[in-house]
Amino acid sequence: MVKMTRRIALLAGVAGIGSAVAGSLYWALTRPPSAASVRARIAGPLTAPQGALNVFHLGHSLVNRDMPAMLAQLAPLGHSYDSQLGWGTTLQAHWGDATINGFEAENAHPRFRPAAEAAASGDYDAIVLTEMVEIRASIRYYESPRYLALWAEKAIAARPDVRLFLYETWHPLDDPEGWLERLDRDLDRYWLSRVLGPALKDLPETAQIRLIPAGQVLAAFVRDVEARGGVGNVRDRTDLFQRSAEGELDPIHLNDLGNYLVALVHYATLYHADPVGLPAALTRADGAPAVAPDPDVARLMQEVTRSVVYSLGLSGLSA
Repeated sequence: MVKMTRRIALLAGVAGIGSAVAGSLYWALTRPPSAASVRARIAGPLTAPQGALNVFHLGHSLVNRDMPAMLAQLAPLGHSYDSQLGWGTTLQAHWGDATINGFEAENAHPRFRPAAEAAASGDYDAIVLTEMVEIRASIRYYESPRYLALWAEKAIAARPDVRLFLYETWHPLDDPEGWLERLDRDLDRYWLSRVLGPALKDLPETAQIRLIPAGQVLAAFVRDVEARGGVGNVRDRTDLFQRSAEGELDPIHLNDLGNYLVALVHYATLYHADPVGLPAALTRADGAPAVAPDPDVARLMQEVTRSVVYSLGLSGLSA
């Protein structure tokens, strides 16, 4: 028997597809909205939040424990958060319609709160929703748009002014289509057209789900670093990802440097705030010091985050 791990769960996007006929038919028969129409739907600005936020993170190991902890250290005093995580978990599984692999392991920490309870509580100013990758498998077999809409409906029913976000993640570095190439293409063809757009069609016109464009920021930062031949303690894209004790590269899970960059994206998006000048020496969720980006790396991460988040126009920020 193969032992289930978070990496196997995250990358095995087609596991259990035989029972997912409805999702497959949705993929085959439904004409998705254009990416342009989705951009137009979510283009309007949000009012910048006043003060600290209470945030709920729903997702898997690309959320992890350390990134929200880093965000809390960057955010205004009083920022608080909870989460529900799993190994490669779909929005469908979090809803309760499938098994959450790794549930006990990933939620054995003080910040855990059951997701259904959290969304229905009205306690959160913002809820960040994360779908499984491979994103194509999530759309085809696990009805991503439907479950994104269900989570949004539950949260809005409890609190009409809640801020909802879809966290755009990434896929493995060794993707046969090319890592940067997929980040370029997937935003429009999957995240907007096949996930966010159909979900919004199922919601009232007044309801909005904005984007946390972590994948886009990662791509822009990597392009800049690699064009320069490396900057500080980041030589290339692999320096943002974990390695085993033996030095084997984990092609999908971020290390402290990568988590810091993604925390910056969440900060800029949630708080409508310029991340340039934020501290870079942070701790992990367990209180241990995180590996910090060198000063020139931190500055570049912050500048790229600011540029991408503001220029995309998908997060509710005004330029």
